[in-house]
Formats: sequence, C-alpha cells, structure tokens
Amino acid sequence: MTATPRALARLVAEIRACRICADILEPNPVLQVSHTARLLIASQAPGLRVHQTGLTFNDASGDRLRDWMGVDRATFYDVRRVSITGMAFCFPGYDENGSDLPPPKICAQHWRTRLMDALPSQQVTLLVGSYAQTWHLGDRVKSNMTETVKAWREYRPRFIPLPHPSWRNNGWLKKNPWFEAELVPYLRRSVRRALSF
Repeated sequence: MTATPRALARLVAEIRACRICADILEPNPVLQVSHTARLLIASQAPGLRVHQTGLTFNDASGDRLRDWMGVDRATFYDVRRVSITGMAFCFPGYDENGSDLPPPKICAQHWRTRLMDALPSQQVTLLVGSYAQTWHLGDRVKSNMTETVKAWREYRPRFIPLPHPSWRNNGWLKKNPWFEAELVPYLRRSVRRALSF
C-alpha cells in the first residue's frame, strides 16, 4: 500500500539520516523520490562524484543514461516526475582494482521493501545493472545481466532492464549493438509516456 506524501517524506528523512554502514564507509545517503513520479530509476549505488555532490547520477554515467532515455538534466532531476534510488544509498568505496565495490546488502535488506511500498505505483521502472534486476525481477531474472537485458521484452511495460551506463561497459555496448538499435528506442518511447502527465 502506498504511503501518504507525509509518510514518504518521513521515510526519506530516516534514510538520509541512516548510519547503518558507518563502520565500513562514510555515510552520505543519496536518493531522489517523490509521491508524484511515475518513472523510477532503480540503480546500483552512488559513485564517488555522486557521494561528493549529493546529486544522483551526477557523472559521465548519468550523461550516458540521460542520452539513452532521451531526456535532459532538468527533466532527469525533476523530482516530481522521476524517482531515483539505488540498491544502496551511499558510495561503497573501491576494490583493489579501482572498481566500485558492490552495494552493501544490508542497505537493501533494511530499506528497500519499505521504500518500494511507500512509493506510488510506477508506470515504468528502469533496472540499471544486475543488482537492481535481481531484486526487482526475482526468479524472472536470467543467468546474467546480458541475458536479462536481452530478454527485455519479457518484462515490459513495467520493467526495462539496462546495463550500467559506466564507461567500463563500452566493450559490452560494442559486442551488443542490438541494445542501442532495439532497446534504446523502446526505452525513449516508454520514458516519454511515463513523463507525460
């Protein structure tokens, strides 16, 4: 059951004050949600720049995601129209190879169900990366991210699985030209419909 706008605001305030992972990372929960948005971007976890600026997808990955969606920054950051929430709300740090660590499971375990229950029914949910895909699709998820994204037609119109828009996936995009040829046009149409209220 969807929470009232006041209850959602209280939950967001709780999330922003969260220090559950303070022993392993520097807390700075970042999310963008509202009671009126009909488009949800379910992502992985904030990167370092997002952590520093407090603005979700405020980096090159965000530029690529906005391009895939066919929206400008003003639309993307219009909280009345677009909700954005990662599987974790804080930057998890880097591994020994300089890649972002995965989102700590405790974040989703503690907050995800409560937040999804408090949000209104989404017209479209973009599932960015395997962590969001696994949580939202459950046993409908395929054996890996590529197979899940390839099966995008099975999840529409409610869910659209996407690879992470990081530069680290440039090779993936070259190996999978069907993504930009087939899925991106559908994504843009779906985003336009969800935002036209």
